[in-house]
Amino acid sequence: MLAGSEHVLEIGCGDAFGTRLVQQQVKSLSATDFDEVFVKDVEQRMVERWKFRVFSHDLLAGPISGAYDGIFALDVLEHISPGDEGTFLTNALAPLTANGVAIIGMPSLESQAYASPTSKAGHVNCKSMPELKKTMARYFHNVFMFSMNDETVHTGFHSMAHYLIALCAHKKK
Repeated sequence: MLAGSEHVLEIGCGDAFGTRLVQQQVKSLSATDFDEVFVKDVEQRMVERWKFRVFSHDLLAGPISGAYDGIFALDVLEHISPGDEGTFLTNALAPLTANGVAIIGMPSLESQAYASPTSKAGHVNCKSMPELKKTMARYFHNVFMFSMNDETVHTGFHSMAHYLIALCAHKKK
């Protein structure tokens, strides 16, 4: 979905495994995580062939500088408390260009019935598909929703989906 983008930002990169997959399709990629432990680990394991900018940043404290035509955050929003969600999303999306695209992915609210106690403890903000679409529609004119079960991405019956993906375009001012 981000193939051909000039400069993409991954928010919540963790160990940056997925970062390298996206990096192969875009011209430039930067990654951030609020946890300095992850950032240091990524820096230590980075090799010349897959070099990218990685840095620590707390999006609850403020936006990231720069301009990105693509931003993605997978498995991040469910860890942000509902009270901090507005601040987080405003700051996360601030560097996105007017014609940029954002991709937000999270476990569905419905999937939490099958989640482990440890997983549930960290998932403080899971949403149903209509809720995620409504949330992202506050920031974008166009929000396209996808569901995922196992490795299959679809637009089918969202109430049975274990994962949700919002593809967002045409940022509101």
